[in-house]
Amino acid sequence: MLNDAEFEVIAREVKARSGAVLTRDMGGAIDIRLQPIARREGFASVPEYIAAARIRADGAMWNAIADNLAQSETRFFRDRAQMVRLLSDILPRALQRRGHERARIWSAACSTGQEPYSIAMLIEDMREQGLNPAVEITATDISDRLLEKARSGLYTQFEVQRGLPIRKLIAHFERSGDLWRIADRMRAAVRFEQFNLMKHPGQLGQFDIVVLAHVLPSFDIDTRRAVLSRVRDVLAPEGVILLGDGESLPEGCEGLALNGGVVCKAGAARAAA
Repeated sequence: MLNDAEFEVIAREVKARSGAVLTRDMGGAIDIRLQPIARREGFASVPEYIAAARIRADGAMWNAIADNLAQSETRFFRDRAQMVRLLSDILPRALQRRGHERARIWSAACSTGQEPYSIAMLIEDMREQGLNPAVEITATDISDRLLEKARSGLYTQFEVQRGLPIRKLIAHFERSGDLWRIADRMRAAVRFEQFNLMKHPGQLGQFDIVVLAHVLPSFDIDTRRAVLSRVRDVLAPEGVILLGDGESLPEGCEGLALNGGVVCKAGAARAAA
């Protein structure tokens, strides 16, 4: 079990790298999650691994720790009401504004890929309805480990049972041993990139829709404001940010407004009103 000093240094280093706030009650879970990486690197225990990380100058071991503690809780079609609204209202509006150009969607902190693949399946539904939506999906996460799984498109029986309707499983997945693999056309529809939300996303370009669901609660309030400010910078003039079910803007968040469960730039919200 981690002692207080070991936990505090882990919490400090993880927050510096990913913005995530670790609380003391997570100590046991953190110890369990770090045991495999400590053993893989030849250390007898997590405290030994932490001691080595503290004297290694390049920070590589801390980066590995932050990667292994990256949040991976996700599922297909999470926040179903938001997904329905995305299909029926938000995406059609974005496509209309774009005209002949592609509408751009960013799934931020996408974890193992269920969220962007859910969006890709919704777009496939539009095509089955006779529409031809031009959409580009970019999905990012800080963790190369999680992105590797997302790119593989391989999911366990438990993972596909969490939120994925049976008809979509049949239509978009095939068996691969004990796992399920999402169809190649779905994998091709999503571009995965490593990106840290503590940095400015200008390199990713401008987006019509940013899905930032179940991400902000892992940060403290100042970091939430900073992340939203940076995301606002890459939001199209009438673009929107989708938060998780029940989430709201932090107090003092400037330049953004929550309008009917959707976040948009303050000026755009006034115009819509």
